[in-house]
Amino acid sequence: LLAAAVFLSTLTPKFYFALTVTSSFISGLIFVFEWWHFRKYGTSFIEQVSVSHLRPLIGGVEHSPAVPAAFPAAESEASRQSVPECKVWRNPLNLFRGAEYSRYMWVTGKEPLTYYDMNLSAQDHQNFFTCDTDALRPSDTVMQKAWRERNPQARIKAAYQALELNNDCATAYVLLAEEEATTIVDAEKYFKQALKAGEMIYRKSQNCQSQSPQHEAQLRRDTNVLVYVKRRLAMCARKLGRIRESVKMMRDLMKEFPLLSMLNIHENLLEALLELQAYADVQAVLAKYDDISLPKSAAICYTAALLKARAVSERFSPETASKRGLSTAEINAVEAIHRAVEFNPHVPKYLLEMKSLVLPPEHILKRGDSEAVAYAFFHLQHWKRIEGALNLLHCTWEGTFRMIPYPLEKGHLFYPYPSCTETADRELLPTFHEVSVYPQKELPFFIHFTAGLCSFSAMLALLTHQFPELMVIFAKA
Repeated sequence: LLAAAVFLSTLTPKFYFALTVTSSFISGLIFVFEWWHFRKYGTSFIEQVSVSHLRPLIGGVEHSPAVPAAFPAAESEASRQSVPECKVWRNPLNLFRGAEYSRYMWVTGKEPLTYYDMNLSAQDHQNFFTCDTDALRPSDTVMQKAWRERNPQARIKAAYQALELNNDCATAYVLLAEEEATTIVDAEKYFKQALKAGEMIYRKSQNCQSQSPQHEAQLRRDTNVLVYVKRRLAMCARKLGRIRESVKMMRDLMKEFPLLSMLNIHENLLEALLELQAYADVQAVLAKYDDISLPKSAAICYTAALLKARAVSERFSPETASKRGLSTAEINAVEAIHRAVEFNPHVPKYLLEMKSLVLPPEHILKRGDSEAVAYAFFHLQHWKRIEGALNLLHCTWEGTFRMIPYPLEKGHLFYPYPSCTETADRELLPTFHEVSVYPQKELPFFIHFTAGLCSFSAMLALLTHQFPELMVIFAKA
């Protein structure tokens, strides 16, 4: 103690100043490195090292997170394991390449689709419209190569070559409808030709399906072509204003092929019924597809919220509600909005026009910004049509994240947000679109700690420089 006292008494203000400056510099370097590591990898380097290497040495056990309430207890683990990290889905309402995406590019000079998105579509077309028996029909062999072509003009040229070999090649008409037609009317004409050819080939495949496994594969391919064509014809009718005809075509398609629910045709039906303002029919569709065992989507969750908001939105007032409290119907509407916002938190900014829309991509990431763009692009008009619905959404949506402590790490009603959501959305959405990242990742403890330590030591260095004698007395005391 005596030696320590003698040592401290001999230290000059310059030493204390040098000590605090050095401490501030080192902690600043650590802070910069921590911030860089967090921005690149999404985790704190110090926390990652401590969890991976130090905790096992001291015998620590990492507790598994609680199971989200959306999964039944008996199936919770299996359900959690079956949830993909970043599964990309085909957009049920994707636009037409030639009649819509290309027209946008002609007008604005901006490419609305990314290479990654178009590459996924090329893979879809190869899986849907080709099979092992294509070598038996020359036109199908040509089309098999056409779907692999990267150049649109090369694909269109190959489609015409296939039609020269076989005037009833349904997939050739599909390609021309999607990419060569410059209007929806032209696309519908091509699809009607594809339907005529597709039904004829489908009937032949049905008669031969039991002959061999190859014939079964051919039937699956011809079924895919027929379903695709009928769906696109229904979408053409919807875009051309023949809504009731479109609804009938979709209902007939769902009855004829009930096992193809993974194609999400019900989302096309929901949007068309909302345009008709047939809210009772919308509720009936939701009752069938908004089930705990089925995968959710923004269309399901936000349409359910819209119907509940419709019952109370016209007379809803935040001031009145704060005085008298919420009624049962208002509580149900608010809870439905909270459920929808937790599923996809990006949607409200588009519905409230706080953020500008772009053309939706051909593929979406559920719970991501790409799904929010696709939903709002088609459903904004339905929210505007119901008086007060957007006002109710505006008053309640931000409250969702006060109910969930860590929205990125935990799931309250749904599984936790995938860690790769932002990266996948940047691949799907065009470069000129500012990708929505919400909720923001929380900064780890050590970033806050090193930032505070750096600031504190820098302040001490400044005080030591300005008031050296006073700071020496303080340090010795």
